[in-house]
Amino acid sequence: MIRVVVVDDHEMVRKGIISYLMTEPNIHIVGEANSGQTAVQLVLKEKPDIVLMDLLMDNGNGIEATKDILKGYPSCKVIIITSFYDEAQVIPAIEAGAFSYLLKTASATEVVRAINKAFSGEAVIEPKVANVMVKKLRATERKPHDDLTERELEVLMCIGEGMTNQAISEELYIGIKTVKTHVSNILSKLAVADRTQAAVYANRNGIIKTR
Repeated sequence: MIRVVVVDDHEMVRKGIISYLMTEPNIHIVGEANSGQTAVQLVLKEKPDIVLMDLLMDNGNGIEATKDILKGYPSCKVIIITSFYDEAQVIPAIEAGAFSYLLKTASATEVVRAINKAFSGEAVIEPKVANVMVKKLRATERKPHDDLTERELEVLMCIGEGMTNQAISEELYIGIKTVKTHVSNILSKLAVADRTQAAVYANRNGIIKTR
């Protein structure tokens, strides 16, 4: 039997979810709450397996409630079910420890499926939410050229324009030997074999000189 707590400050939504879940033979509703603060107290008392958590509520939001619940009862699985899937809500909720993330457009069958999967240790993430997470991940991924010094980046820009070492020396007012050292460092940091590959990298990543 899966023990579930439902948290939502809209009574009709909360009661609707509970009514449907009560028809499932393997799900037992052990409590309901209309605020984040009440939810934390209830969960720590009843120790449910799953919590269906709304995000934006009066008297303590779902993100803070999720943090507090998992701090006091780490084995609980919190499933966020909300109308919001923008980065400002998704990322903090996941960072707070939410196990799954559904939108309120999900069908009752999908909610039950998410509960069963969470109980067996498998997360369910709404596709729109997954897209937000992927975009955030990509935005924060470091690229090889992030490790270049300011001068090395300038040299790479010149390489990207097909400039020779002599031309780079004259462009940046540095000696040929210094240019060669920078080029060697750039090839190593970018993990490319030669200047041609470095030039291709520069152009693919939009590393161009500003005139």
